[in-house]
Amino acid sequence: MEDRNVTEFVLLGLTSNPRTQGLLFALFLVTYLLTLMGNLLMLLVISWDDHLHTPMYFFLRQLSFIDAFYSSVIVPKLLRNLISEWKTISFLECFIQIALVLFSGATEACLLSAMAYDRFQAVCHPLMYVVTMNERVCSGLVIMSWVLGISASLVNTFLLSQEHFCGPNFICSFACEVPPVLLLVCSDPHTTVVSILTTMVILGLGTLVLLLGSYSRIITTALGINSAKGRSKIFSSCSSHFLVVTIFYGSGVSRYMTPASGSTLELVLSLQYSVVTPLLNPLIYSLRNKDVKAALRRMLTRRSRLTL
Repeated sequence: MEDRNVTEFVLLGLTSNPRTQGLLFALFLVTYLLTLMGNLLMLLVISWDDHLHTPMYFFLRQLSFIDAFYSSVIVPKLLRNLISEWKTISFLECFIQIALVLFSGATEACLLSAMAYDRFQAVCHPLMYVVTMNERVCSGLVIMSWVLGISASLVNTFLLSQEHFCGPNFICSFACEVPPVLLLVCSDPHTTVVSILTTMVILGLGTLVLLLGSYSRIITTALGINSAKGRSKIFSSCSSHFLVVTIFYGSGVSRYMTPASGSTLELVLSLQYSVVTPLLNPLIYSLRNKDVKAALRRMLTRRSRLTL
C-alpha cells in the first residue's frame, strides 16, 4: 500500500440504514434541543434567584454551561452526518473536535470533584462552611478546573496530531474521539498513549478518588447523626450529585480506560456521556432539588405577574 498522509476522515456513524438514520435524527434532534433548554434554564434560574447564590449552585452553573457546550461539540455534527451522503470530516476539524471533547470531559471531572468537596465541607464541617467555601475559594476551584481541562486538551491533542496517519481513514464512531482515532495511527504512538493514560490517572482516577473520599466521609457523618430527619436531609442534598457522578464516570472513564475496538458497546458508552448525560444532569438537579424547583416557581410567578 502506498504511504500517504490522511487529509480527511470518514465517520462511519451509528448505522447505514436510511430509515434508522431518519429515526435517529429525530431522536437526537429532540434530545439536543431539550439538553440546551434544560441547561440554559438552569443557568438562568441560578443567575436570577438570590436564594441560589451559594457555592453549590455556583458550581452547578458551571456544570450546566459545560454540559451545553459538550453537547454542542458532538450532536450538530452527528445530526449532519445522519442526513448527509458524505460523512467526511477534515483533519483539522477532527482534531478541533477531539480537543473540545477532551476539554469538556476533563473540566467536568474537575468540577464534579469540586462539587463533592463542597458537599463534604457543608456536611462534615458546617460551622466553618461559610469561611472555607468563600467566593475566592470557589472561584479558584473553577479556574483550576478550566486550566486543567485546557491543559489536558492541548497536550493530548497536539501529541496525537503529530502522529502519522497513512490510511485507512475510517473512524468507527459518530465523532472524533481519542480511542477510535488512535487506532488509525501508522507510527509508534507510545508517547501519545503514555500521555493519555497519565491524564486519565490524574484527572480520571485522581478525581474519582477525591469523590469517593468525600462521599465516604459524608456517609460516615450522616450515619453518625441520631436524627432521622437530619440523615434524610444530608442524603437528599447529596443524592443528585452522586447520581450524576455515577453516570459520568461509569461511561466516560470506562470508554477511555479500555482499549478501543470499534464495538457496539463503545458506541453506546460514547452516546451515554456525550448525548445522554448532558440531558440528564439538569433533569436530575431540577427534579430532585427542592431549592431549584422553588426558584423556578418564583421566576415563573414573577414573570406572569409582569406580563399581566
